[in-house]
Amino acid sequence: MSPKPETINSKPATTYHQSGVDIEAGNRLVDRIKPLAKSTFRKEVLSEIGGFSGLFAPKLASYREPVIVSGCDGVGTKLKIAEALNKYETIGIDLVAMSVNDLVVTGAEPLFFLDYLAVGRLNISRAEAMIKGVAEGCRQAGCALLGGETAEMPGVYDRDGFDLAGFAVGIVEKSEIIDGSRISTGDKIVGLPSSGLHSNGYSLVRKLIPSQEYTEELLTPTKIYVKTILDLKERFTIKGIAHITGGGMTENIPRILPQGCQAVIKEGSWPVPPIFLSLQEMGNISQEEMCRTFNMGIGMVIILSAGETEECLNYLGPEARVIGEITAGKPSGRTSSGVLSYA
Repeated sequence: MSPKPETINSKPATTYHQSGVDIEAGNRLVDRIKPLAKSTFRKEVLSEIGGFSGLFAPKLASYREPVIVSGCDGVGTKLKIAEALNKYETIGIDLVAMSVNDLVVTGAEPLFFLDYLAVGRLNISRAEAMIKGVAEGCRQAGCALLGGETAEMPGVYDRDGFDLAGFAVGIVEKSEIIDGSRISTGDKIVGLPSSGLHSNGYSLVRKLIPSQEYTEELLTPTKIYVKTILDLKERFTIKGIAHITGGGMTENIPRILPQGCQAVIKEGSWPVPPIFLSLQEMGNISQEEMCRTFNMGIGMVIILSAGETEECLNYLGPEARVIGEITAGKPSGRTSSGVLSYA
């Protein structure tokens, strides 16, 4: 029989809780998370939250050559805005969006998502608010919140410090992968509007705006484009899709261009939301720097043939715009104009 803890080495007993890790608080959080996760479950989910791993049985019989697609991301320093405003309900949506938007550009359907929350000290209500956002993001994307991990890491994070990351898995038919290889000269670039800053450029935002002047506009969640893109894929021949995330259009559109093609972005072809113009004025930021840092009001672009463009725009509605076209040239990691400017 083991000796009682208080008699070991005749020293007072030391507990894990005294080191800064509260196992009971973690268990209470799991109990709160379970119904949130269950609200996102698809029929393929075989497990419950709280096990060692999540089980998902994809319906592979409907695919000839199924390809698994995956992606991971975080929220970045937008977390500091949430912390300053003590508002955590939306950054979970951002977390899901950053991964599933990257995933869907291949034409893949997101199947499930896993989150990872690391904290200095577990604040149950704060963590629950973040996971509520993750669950909402999963519902918007049509994927299941299959599991995750919450880790108390005193000494690595400050007492109230935290970070949030996530991982998405999807599936696509091999013959239906959208990779940009079919893009050719004369194709049109259609821009889908962003909901605001999304989750990029926040280190610069925080440099420009004092924390006492933060507003909830800075926490507007990243738009999730999954259902729109999957719907478009069924109706049109989409040749390429680019998620306008870190690096803006300047860096992200060239990632999908084949050799011999370049993107020409038409200046002033879409309305730039006021928040971008305000930031530019605050920091006296060049147009080139703005376009390499922020999405400038376009969160996703799709490339399709000129012959399908009008019908596609009619289907999407007035917020979608033709913002450019593909011309002959060699991709160089930048759009053809180098600097994007707006009326």
